[in-house]
Amino acid sequence: MPPVGSPPAIGSLLREWRERRRLTQLELALDAGVSTRHLSFVETGRSMPGREMLLQVLDRLDIPFREQNRLLLAAGHAPAFPERPLDGPDLEPVRAALDLILAGHDPYPAMVVDRHWNVVAANPSMYALTAGVVVDRELLEPPVNALRLGLHPRGLAPLIVNLGEWHAHFRERVQRQLAVSHDEELAALLDEIAGYAPDQGEQDSRSPRDSTEVLGPLKVRAPGGGELSFFGMFATFDTPFEVTTSELAMELLFPADRVTAETLTS
Repeated sequence: MPPVGSPPAIGSLLREWRERRRLTQLELALDAGVSTRHLSFVETGRSMPGREMLLQVLDRLDIPFREQNRLLLAAGHAPAFPERPLDGPDLEPVRAALDLILAGHDPYPAMVVDRHWNVVAANPSMYALTAGVVVDRELLEPPVNALRLGLHPRGLAPLIVNLGEWHAHFRERVQRQLAVSHDEELAALLDEIAGYAPDQGEQDSRSPRDSTEVLGPLKVRAPGGGELSFFGMFATFDTPFEVTTSELAMELLFPADRVTAETLTS
């Protein structure tokens, strides 16, 4: 019997991920090109997986790089994917690419976030969009979390005209992320932002979106008065080569009407 507090064995970890993906042993074995018998032995602890076999299975389960490294270590193998600091010399080309996109997207708002929605970088237009909004100082302590800041009633929530539908939209996005990553910190963030739900007594444009409705543009109160309307694009690296890069994502906002476009370019 393993000692109390010891990390889970590779077999139980692998079984948990397979069950999260709703795959049978036979389905996973066929997809990964491995023996069903061997996979069964690994999950029950009767056999230890080789590194290449394990990597094949983890890839077919679509497990994030960070978790793949964790499972490899649990099986006694070296991690497959390096993790480098974003401000280090090895990721200078990544930073340059992000800076290029952020600058090129100006005068439209854009920002980069990590896997927990902490803000990594943003262009001046994103900051200008929130000019004049009084925000609780605690929400601005690093690392600044985009969802916490954006949806908190003492953050930027008062800036969003159709808060209800966008609150529901971002909750759904985090739920989808959580289904893929099973990240405990992301789960805690989801619970937190669920508590920011707009007052259900409000029946105007702030009311939550029905699941059958098409999500409309994000509408925010302009710093000088009036409203700005945006649609968004969510971008990630197509061929990440290490953990940090694989967990970065970019939110790009585009004007959804002529008034917004003219306001931002004037």
